[in-house]
Amino acid sequence: MSLSPALASPSDPLSLVSVHDVMPETLTVIERTLETLSSLNVGPVTLLVVPGRDWSAADLTRLHALAQQGHELAAHGWRHQAERIGGLYHRLHALFLSRTVAEHLALDADGIMALLKRSQDWFIQQGFPPPALYVPPAWAMGAITRARLSAEGPFARYEVFGGIYEAATQEWRPTPMLGYEADTPARVLPLKLWNALNRRRARAAEVIRIGIHPHDLDYALAGDLKADLKRFDRCGDYAQRSPGG
Repeated sequence: MSLSPALASPSDPLSLVSVHDVMPETLTVIERTLETLSSLNVGPVTLLVVPGRDWSAADLTRLHALAQQGHELAAHGWRHQAERIGGLYHRLHALFLSRTVAEHLALDADGIMALLKRSQDWFIQQGFPPPALYVPPAWAMGAITRARLSAEGPFARYEVFGGIYEAATQEWRPTPMLGYEADTPARVLPLKLWNALNRRRARAAEVIRIGIHPHDLDYALAGDLKADLKRFDRCGDYAQRSPGG
């Protein structure tokens, strides 16, 4: 199994490209990332916005400008920071994957539902259309059932680590995902192995998620990221993968 992206082929799957952690303190690097994506003929993409940060009027103007360029806005937690580290599972998750960002893992089901509704309300209050997609920080939804998301949740679909859940139809779609946040040397090889596996899985799934974090183009896997964007060049949106899409 090769650890490097291969050349494109006509049978490549649909790619769902998302840019994570859009917040006031990352806007400049996000804008630079989007310029790079545009130069690679990638876009529009889905922007995962963290609503509970300290957004100024100027920041919101910039975010509106990105939306007007055609980028879809999705909700991404509330503050992207757990209030506390909970039990053993959360501690292990934080140690090996999420650090301190998996805020859902510190909440019970009622707390998660309140966060979801507060997150969507923010977009409406700021003059944006209500997002269809919700992605919890670190893709960790926490202690809430899919049935409750369908019954009470404000979003049409939810993306977690293993795939995408359609709330209206209660359809669960396992979806391979590529990631590049190799901000320490220890993360490089695990991410290479993970990405190699998921490139292979993408053939059967006919779709692949490409998740980009703000500084990925500055990290060790930047070359792999650019190669994957060129390889999986049939860029679509999440609605295309929903029933009837």
